[in-house]
Amino acid sequence: MLNRGYAYITITSRKYHGQNLLSHLASRYPHSTPQAWQQKLNNGEVTLNGVTATGSESVTSGQTLVWNRPPWIEPDAPQHFEVLFNDPHLLAVNKPSGLPTLPGGGFMENTLLRLVQKQAPNANPVHRLGRATTGIVLFAKTPQAASNLSANWNTPKIQKIYRALAQNIAQHDTYEILTPIGLVPHPRIGSVWAANPSGKPSKSLAKVISRTTSTTTFEVSLYSGRPHQIRIHLASIGHPLVGDPLYGITGQTLENLPGDGGYFLHAQFLKFHHPITGEQINLEAALPSGL
Repeated sequence: MLNRGYAYITITSRKYHGQNLLSHLASRYPHSTPQAWQQKLNNGEVTLNGVTATGSESVTSGQTLVWNRPPWIEPDAPQHFEVLFNDPHLLAVNKPSGLPTLPGGGFMENTLLRLVQKQAPNANPVHRLGRATTGIVLFAKTPQAASNLSANWNTPKIQKIYRALAQNIAQHDTYEILTPIGLVPHPRIGSVWAANPSGKPSKSLAKVISRTTSTTTFEVSLYSGRPHQIRIHLASIGHPLVGDPLYGITGQTLENLPGDGGYFLHAQFLKFHHPITGEQINLEAALPSGL
């Protein structure tokens, strides 16, 4: 079934001043070739300051650039989730694998956000999980709850514990991982988050739960909130997640596209004080098969 389409809106920045519009679109948004962008322009899908664009215009700073993407058929995704906690301020759910938290990457309606908002229109996620990652996603229903949780999210006041299935046999029982995380060049999509010596400080604590002849199951506690932190941190100590298409040993990226599937990572526990009532909230999402 077709979705409703979507208007992607950007305000052009000063550094692109004077650039040809077609060149600007193709360089900033390389998911489409120059030929494909010209076809979108010919179809009347792109406007510049409200005027249908041809592609020959010169970009100036501060312009409103809109691509009105026509309705499309989205990839399939699970449509069901388990509610773990629900009150007038908060909603916590157990996200299944394969369901994106937020729109993006071809998904608009087949997302956890859209499904949750059908039941609770004011709910917005305090954080996000990758599409393949399962487990607890916390939503705030009121501005006060959202503000409080966002302010404390990456502090010791909120305890986040994950379960991860990783490659190779761990030599130690506990690892404190401090690998900095930042954007690095990627040959196919421009840039991606990965281990980067000049990146932002990051901290995870990984404890071994079990070992097989070729894998290790870790319990990982997060003390910072960088993108793909657990995937990058475990890879950086020689234990990429089993089936991870993007991160190899050392935490650097492979040359694959960053497909968000195939690995086992689960947000199992979330512990915090309720942002309004102050009561202690202890959430647990049951482990999926494979973990």
